[in-house]
Amino acid sequence: MNDIKIRTVATKQDRKAFVDFAWAVYKDDPAWVPPLKDEVHGLLDPKKNPWFGHGRAALFLAEREGRVVGRISAQVDDLVQTHMEAGLGQWGMFEALDGETAAALIAHAESWLRTEGMTKALGPISISIWDEPGLLIDGFDQPPMVMMAHHLPTYRAWIEGAGYTKAKDLYTYQLDIRIDMVPVIDRLIKAGEKNPRIRIREVDKSNFDKEAAIIMALLNDAWSDNWGYVPLTEAEIAYAGKKLKPIIYEDLVRIAEVDGDPAAFMITIPDVNEMIRDLNGDLFPFGWAKLLWRLRKPRTTRVRVPLMGVAKKYQGGRLAGQLAFMLIEYIRRACVTKYGVHYGEFGWVLEDNQGMMSIAQLPGAEINHTYRIYQKTLG
Repeated sequence: MNDIKIRTVATKQDRKAFVDFAWAVYKDDPAWVPPLKDEVHGLLDPKKNPWFGHGRAALFLAEREGRVVGRISAQVDDLVQTHMEAGLGQWGMFEALDGETAAALIAHAESWLRTEGMTKALGPISISIWDEPGLLIDGFDQPPMVMMAHHLPTYRAWIEGAGYTKAKDLYTYQLDIRIDMVPVIDRLIKAGEKNPRIRIREVDKSNFDKEAAIIMALLNDAWSDNWGYVPLTEAEIAYAGKKLKPIIYEDLVRIAEVDGDPAAFMITIPDVNEMIRDLNGDLFPFGWAKLLWRLRKPRTTRVRVPLMGVAKKYQGGRLAGQLAFMLIEYIRRACVTKYGVHYGEFGWVLEDNQGMMSIAQLPGAEINHTYRIYQKTLG
């Protein structure tokens, strides 16, 4: 490893090299979708991303003979310390051209975490559980949907070779949504429609800040017992709402109410990756205009459900499943009839989240991507 030099990202030029390196890694990968560079820069910018209000991160570049051959982030989140495990650090944004570079980068990230007092490492997480968690270990031939990652198959052996073992697997499920619900689920939905206590409504985009706050409050409640859960702060909720608003369509995001109170929600978004793939990461000079035009009337073949939740007080009962399937069916109809969608992706779902697994495993649904989060004790 003597010919590999690892240095901290310190300048604007360094940060550009850090972001742009992904293009060198995946230039020949037909399944990779170039992310919008502006979005990646925003994720890593402490002046823009409110995650830095409770977290700190260092970015590193690996170079060989003056050429960038790898990158990695190392981060410590104060909320992870209080909600998951004290002494738990994370690393992510991991890309490398060869195994030697990968080993050097992971070792460097671990060293930084030790200096921050961490005793255990979790990764890859880029850069929080709410962004792009996990390493793709199955499903390399299918392009990822919006807000999900894609990786090289070689990464798994490199990470495991550095002493990492599985912490959790995350699944995404794909389903042909042009197919109607099976009779048993359809009967459950129809019974819910006759229940005067239940109301399924679209979000009001003209009052989006309030709607986003309702959804995020439900999310923080519904997910609070899940492994990896870290609450979103008010600043992060506002930031997420601002980012999501351009790809939110009122009939694709719905809230279920019981006796007038919010009880469940489901967010469905068009697969923006289909809209940006030909932009090659650049919004300027013409990419922004193209994307705005496409967003006016999205016609994507796929949609994704990145977030869904039922209030904790209803979980485990019949009503939870009823609300979930009503949300799914109402949005499914809109996707097919109004937007011409063929396929929906649900996830990610934790491998041991039985409640969400039972909903995701609709007839005809199958796992199309598996992501793995790894762990290692830092000696």
